[in-house]
Amino acid sequence: MLTLNKFEKAYDKVQEIVLPTKLIKSDYFSEQTGNLVYLKPENMQLTGAYKIRGAYYKISTLNEEEKVKGLITASAGNHAQGVALAAKRQGVKATIVMPTTTPLLKVNRTKDLGAKVVLYGDVYDEACEHALKLAQEKGFTFVHPFDDLAVATGQGTIAMDIFKELPTVDYILVPIGGGGLATGVSTLAKLLNPKIKVIGVEPAGAACMKASLEAGKVVSCEHVNTIADGTAVQTPGKKIFPYIQNNIDDIITVEDEELIPCFLDLLENHKMLAENSGLLTIAALKHLKAEGKKVVPIISGGNMDVITIASLVQHGLIIRDRIFTVSVFLPDKPGELTRVSRVISQAQGNIVKLEHNQFVSINRNSAVELTITMEAFGTEHKNKIIKALQDTGYKPEIRSSKSVF
Repeated sequence: MLTLNKFEKAYDKVQEIVLPTKLIKSDYFSEQTGNLVYLKPENMQLTGAYKIRGAYYKISTLNEEEKVKGLITASAGNHAQGVALAAKRQGVKATIVMPTTTPLLKVNRTKDLGAKVVLYGDVYDEACEHALKLAQEKGFTFVHPFDDLAVATGQGTIAMDIFKELPTVDYILVPIGGGGLATGVSTLAKLLNPKIKVIGVEPAGAACMKASLEAGKVVSCEHVNTIADGTAVQTPGKKIFPYIQNNIDDIITVEDEELIPCFLDLLENHKMLAENSGLLTIAALKHLKAEGKKVVPIISGGNMDVITIASLVQHGLIIRDRIFTVSVFLPDKPGELTRVSRVISQAQGNIVKLEHNQFVSINRNSAVELTITMEAFGTEHKNKIIKALQDTGYKPEIRSSKSVF
């Protein structure tokens, strides 16, 4: 059973390894939502995610016989790094089974921390099944990433941090994959203040906890499809499920498309990098039915490879109409390209790419297609540029901007 005494013990223990991740008052998100928003930046934590808390505390509770056997776990990346570092600090060997779809950055960092990495399966659940098999075959001590009360207790120390800084907090938003973080945070939060609201946030493509709560028992998602790889879990934890039932007030589900503009918002307004799972609580701010409340979204992690970052930036700019593509038809004669460029320049548009196709039609007087990709300040500016082209006699057609850079 999770008790206040156990959380206090865990809090003291994890201070040996965690970095202070002080709350950050966000004027931007406060203005956007009508609440007082304070970010809990666990993406700035050692190993880039909150997972070090649960891993370190769990390993500290093992006896010497369990440690000598060596540890094994399964993880999409953040728990892997947490176990690897915690094991290294406590002189224990660790093997990590990771899905083959895990970003390369997380795989390499786990190896760099001294753990042996085994890639297996397409999703966490397949990797976990393989890890359990190896544990049985080789006698390893299995450290579950979320369905373990000691791990959940370590993760819950985040709530203690929050209350020490903001004792009058009204809402805590917590991402949910398997449920370990949500179990620890919600249980401790309710112990400290039963009136507080703790809201879980899941990706719509992996909403196994929401389905389980609705069913009144642990159930599995038939399919998992989300860019939030850290929360791509098919089946939530059975041991921790009763705590979720008792302490989580509601669950918000977020579509993948909502995470993309949140990435830009956080990066531009707070100079902060968060991975897709860490963005869930930021996206949930707009879904929260509250006003004038003190809200703390937990940004769970910030481990993301450069290719994914580049993709998110590009798609985010497109979604925000800060990059867009139009095509116009013009006569094939000298000066027409300069004329179009001048119109865009006068409207303060910035051309990124041009494609001039002379072979759309044999009628070269009116059927040369010019496709223009350009930068704008947003939707209003985009519409201004399009109107300027229309006023000059062109008939611009919006094209897909999926491949810009």
